Amino acid sequence: MAAGPDPTAPAAAGPPPVPVYFVAEQTGISAEAMGNALLVQFPDIRFERHRIPFITSIAEARKAVEILDAAMKGPRQPLVFTTIADDTISGVLRSSRAPIIDFVSSHLGQLERILGSRALHLAVRVHGVDDQVRYDRRMEAVEYAIEHDDGESLRHYADADVILLAPSRCGKTPTTMYLALQHSVFVANYPLVPEDLEVIDLPDPVRRLRARCFGILTTPERLSQVRHERRPDSTYASIDQCRWELDRAAKMFRSHRIPTVNSSAKSVEEMSTVILQHLGRS
Repeated sequence: MAAGPDPTAPAAAGPPPVPVYFVAEQTGISAEAMGNALLVQFPDIRFERHRIPFITSIAEARKAVEILDAAMKGPRQPLVFTTIADDTISGVLRSSRAPIIDFVSSHLGQLERILGSRALHLAVRVHGVDDQVRYDRRMEAVEYAIEHDDGESLRHYADADVILLAPSRCGKTPTTMYLALQHSVFVANYPLVPEDLEVIDLPDPVRRLRARCFGILTTPERLSQVRHERRPDSTYASIDQCRWELDRAAKMFRSHRIPTVNSSAKSVEEMSTVILQHLGRS
């Protein structure tokens, strides 16, 4: 596996990057995709991207405004892309001192004024040096995810950005692959088998990496249903076994203060966004 970026390397010369915020009622993936379609028109400007997802109340919108107003105190004026449709919440967001760009109409001209730079005015640009670097990083993350899926390899666990822990069939693999493919996150996932769950201690391969662990839980009913599809009428799929494993996993996570997400009520995209928030990458 190729080495990832060196975090100790000196920052590139030139002006600081422009902070960009994608604010949305759901995961923010759509806002980010549409915003990036405009930002690639400015190849000479560096951007620092952040997501502020799940803004569904006035209180959450006000918190977002605090973040955006704080960003206004930085060396570069931020950009804010939003796909929020609710007029009340959108109105709160517009109270920010930061420039808000929605997607009701084209705002390329507005971007030119804010950035003080003329856009290329080309069709959406999808190639270039920066794109190639991102692509290579994404492929490295996918290779890492495949190698470290379901405890297949315990090598290079220290290279993981996050290690997903969960009993079998709770959604570790799809979440792992989504984070790798869509966000270039290096993810390992480790299955908590019954032997691991007999005790509260973390399994040996991840014991020294507690700070990188993130737990996935679900409901016993949902887990039993999924397991029955794989092994019908087995002890593995019984509701009692599922309930026991989930209860023990939850106790392990609480004991070691490991953050968790429940896969029964969230899509892979939503789960990934929660994990990205925890990693500080949203």
